[in-house]
Amino acid sequence: MLGCFWFSAWQAISVATAAASAFKQDAHHLVSRDNVSGEMHAFISSMSLSSSQVQSIASTYEQNSDLVAFLEGKAYSQAALTSLACYTARFVLGGGSVDVPVNATEADSNWSEACWQTPSCAIIPSNEQAVSISLLIINFFKIKFSIRSGGHSPNPGWSSIGQQGILIDMQKFNQITLSSDHTVASLGPGGRWGDVYQALDPYGLSVIGGRIPHVGVGGLILGGGYFHFSAKYGLAADNVKNFEIVLANGTITDANSQQNTDLFWALKGGGPNFGIVTRFDMYTVPIRNIWYTLTVYPNSEVSNIFDAMVEWQSNGASDTLGTVALIVGLEVTEVGLLYAQPTYQPASFAPFYELGGGIVAIPPTNGTLTSLTTILGASQSELIERHDYRAASSKIDAQLYKDVYAFWQQDASAVYNATGANQTFVIQPVPVSLVQAGNAQGGNALGMPNESFQCWTTLIDWSDASQDNEVRSASIATTQKWQQLGQQRGLGESVLFMNDASRDQDPLAGYGATNLAKLKSISQKYDSSQVFQTLQSNGFLLSKA
Repeated sequence: MLGCFWFSAWQAISVATAAASAFKQDAHHLVSRDNVSGEMHAFISSMSLSSSQVQSIASTYEQNSDLVAFLEGKAYSQAALTSLACYTARFVLGGGSVDVPVNATEADSNWSEACWQTPSCAIIPSNEQAVSISLLIINFFKIKFSIRSGGHSPNPGWSSIGQQGILIDMQKFNQITLSSDHTVASLGPGGRWGDVYQALDPYGLSVIGGRIPHVGVGGLILGGGYFHFSAKYGLAADNVKNFEIVLANGTITDANSQQNTDLFWALKGGGPNFGIVTRFDMYTVPIRNIWYTLTVYPNSEVSNIFDAMVEWQSNGASDTLGTVALIVGLEVTEVGLLYAQPTYQPASFAPFYELGGGIVAIPPTNGTLTSLTTILGASQSELIERHDYRAASSKIDAQLYKDVYAFWQQDASAVYNATGANQTFVIQPVPVSLVQAGNAQGGNALGMPNESFQCWTTLIDWSDASQDNEVRSASIATTQKWQQLGQQRGLGESVLFMNDASRDQDPLAGYGATNLAKLKSISQKYDSSQVFQTLQSNGFLLSKA
């Protein structure tokens, strides 16, 4: 009897324990479900939907097992979750604002074929509220995304993204408006610089922007933006009066010298790290009528051209109205002389007038900025190709230019003979007046030295994806040569201009430790969840610097 008693007691205890355990599991499940439901409804409420829309989307979410699993931290299908995010965007923003499936024209709109990718869907917002909702959706579903303004970056993933990702295409943000007093031009990030200059031309005005007409507004400014007449006015970023920006949490705000001043500084050259800029309010400049000429030389004259360039950089560049475009190709060298007002053979360009052996391609012309931009646009190839840039910098020194050029010429010619890839060797002058002009506007994030120097770049064009590594090898070796010889001769600079940098380079590191730390702190302040560091597909991100 005693044994039966203890057996019965043990059974009772076991049943009670099992019941308690089941109750705890059910309670935990109910709490988990409540939390999931709470997260869903909080997100739905953030999008300001009508009551009928709320009911519809809530029903869809509650029946979606992958979304529930995702919110509960369980296994789920990424493809299904991305599809639901795209469905949400289309449901909230409308079919006209979301391309799904993505058509080939949208997917292949990037300048470089190396960047052609097909995202799960493309959101094409038409106002800042739509951008805000897009970021809320991306943040809630934790979907990888990319932002495209003009799509001119040749770096894969910078303004494109493949499957299981969302592209935010800013093409509808192409507005160009002029303030009543004509001192400020408000530009959308999806506009093109050629259109900007044409719109401002009747007013006798311009802004400091891009040199090539089909380059997009947004990416160029956020990377700094080097212009023909930056020697006088600074970089494009230095000439922004106000940024309208959508932050990672969907907040729409402004950054300027009075409001969010730290963010204002960071956006001037800090890249795509802080939010999506929906409007740039830029100071206008009184540039319309200008002077320019272009001469083409055989490469046998390169040594003399570099001597003339250094003499001009050391002396003539003090006339901040003038600049020199120096592009060395595999066979010929182009020298463009530009002046920010009508003139006749400016004395500051004297070293170039003494060069021989050239053919005048564009005679000395008193034209307009628009006419020059049209010429530059016509000179660009319309072939569908793969492209790459690369960046380096150094102090001013003719022998250094010559030695690095000789190294480049040998490697680039070998690559051309093997692949047909065309490459250039470009010296871009950065006079100290450019840095000073930026400082006068409150400074920027780039950390440029307070002295004159040069920023080297290259443009590489080729067609065969299987030859990517071989083609890029020459420019990679050339940047290493700039660094090696620059350090050996005390002529090195750390600046890697973001707009010219290639996919494996780190221009943000060249901003200096102090500026980099400040940028990271500002990123944490305005994007506490680090959406732009962890979900943005690629780019010159602070998380990689």
